[in-house]
Amino acid sequence: MKRTAELPVIGMDIAKNVFHIHLVDVENGEKRLKLKRSQVAPFFANSQPALVAMEACGSAHYWGRTLQAQGHQVKLLPPTQVKPFVVRDKTDVRDAQAIWVAAQQPHIR
Repeated sequence: MKRTAELPVIGMDIAKNVFHIHLVDVENGEKRLKLKRSQVAPFFANSQPALVAMEACGSAHYWGRTLQAQGHQVKLLPPTQVKPFVVRDKTDVRDAQAIWVAAQQPHIR
């Protein structure tokens, strides 16, 4: 498995029915995806190993175990440490972006 510093980072905002994904790809640039709950596991099963960051919440541990079983590394972030990175109004798309940014900060664990 690659070291965490070498893995691409994916920010994922978890909601009841729709999950928002934020990632930056070297070839394609910034990418934002909107996935239904049933599409999340197949999406990550077909993805290269990555560091998937999400806010710690009720279902984050379930998704963390699911993604780890598929070969991804998971980073659960405290919501209070993600909030400063939200730009303007709080939306699910901006939350996913803020999670992506916060996951790359060395002082946030």
